[in-house]
Amino acid sequence: MLATTYRRPYKVRAEHVAEPKIEHPNDAIVKVSRTCICGSDLHLYHGLVPDTRVGTIFGHEFCGIVTEVGSSVQNLQVGDHVIVPFNIACGSCYFCQRELYGNCHNTNPEATAVGGIFGYSHTTGGYHGGQAEYVRVPFADIGPTKIPEGMHIEDAVLLTDVVPTGYQAAEMGDIKEGDTVVVFGAGPVGILAARSAWLMGAGRVIVVDHVEYRLDFVAKWAPAEVINFKEIDDMVLHLKKITDWLGPDVCIDAVGGEADGSLWQSITGVRMKLQAGAATAAMWAINSVRKGGNISIVGVYGPTVNAIPLGNAVNKGLTIRANQASVKRHLPRLIEHVMAGRIKPREIITHRVPLEDVEDAYNMFSGKKEGCIKPILIPPGMANIAEVPVTSPHLH
Repeated sequence: MLATTYRRPYKVRAEHVAEPKIEHPNDAIVKVSRTCICGSDLHLYHGLVPDTRVGTIFGHEFCGIVTEVGSSVQNLQVGDHVIVPFNIACGSCYFCQRELYGNCHNTNPEATAVGGIFGYSHTTGGYHGGQAEYVRVPFADIGPTKIPEGMHIEDAVLLTDVVPTGYQAAEMGDIKEGDTVVVFGAGPVGILAARSAWLMGAGRVIVVDHVEYRLDFVAKWAPAEVINFKEIDDMVLHLKKITDWLGPDVCIDAVGGEADGSLWQSITGVRMKLQAGAATAAMWAINSVRKGGNISIVGVYGPTVNAIPLGNAVNKGLTIRANQASVKRHLPRLIEHVMAGRIKPREIITHRVPLEDVEDAYNMFSGKKEGCIKPILIPPGMANIAEVPVTSPHLH
């Protein structure tokens, strides 16, 4: 099959590899109908995630058609078209029982924090991902969710990660009616976080970034006020000034460890790798939010230390919440929002690229070229699939 494989930093390629096989009775094999390149894939692409091994198949955002199931799988049948959450969750451990699917205790032998993730290095279990024609899905009775009849396939694929992550970012901010919410980052997750803040009752939403075409997009689509931090001398002071010198009620870090904006953080966190990335957005959030306010962090950082002002957080009485999105927990509500027309995730897709051209797609997305907001990859033979019919065909 054709798959996206990692070769070295800034180098991926589409090549033919062996198709996956059932390895455990709880596995399913899924023929990928749509897959995405995520902003967090760029952390891998840029060589910032430890233990990203040559030959790893990238991709944790994908949906597709079940072509084979293991002998123990009861909830899926061949032909089902499914959303596959990026979290690989066992469904039975202490954390899964509390719907913390991103922290599953049994799917990642390499760490005690995050659970297994498709296509995201051996620090998250070493599972191959979905930027391929086929993918093996472990614990197939737990994660995959059947796509409702009539849902557009490009809405469905964005429910695997980016929409739930943006939604959980807003949820973890504990937004109250009328709150002022600042989102750092106008990438796909930040855009969805801004849109989700309105669903949760925000009275004012502000998005901070420096890429003009992204700011233009989020201003119209979220919709939100926007700030280009390159035009601001002191970001924290500016946010205080425009919020009656109190600060925002909620700040969301949707950037993570590759943030721009602080030369010191960039040199020590990204170039020299002395920290787990550049925590510029987290620092701005802690220092600008009002006393007693809330910080939500969904941006991806490395698994090591980082210099952030915890003393300020303590003295200001802040609540900080952070996690990988537990996709399965959010899917019922998000499917309802999509089917009711309250949100159309596919509207953020700007580029549709054949899987065989994945190198160009990564280069474009990484370089912020051609106005790229969200690129999706289309495996061979799957371009004509748009909406999920009553009965999905068996396409193995």
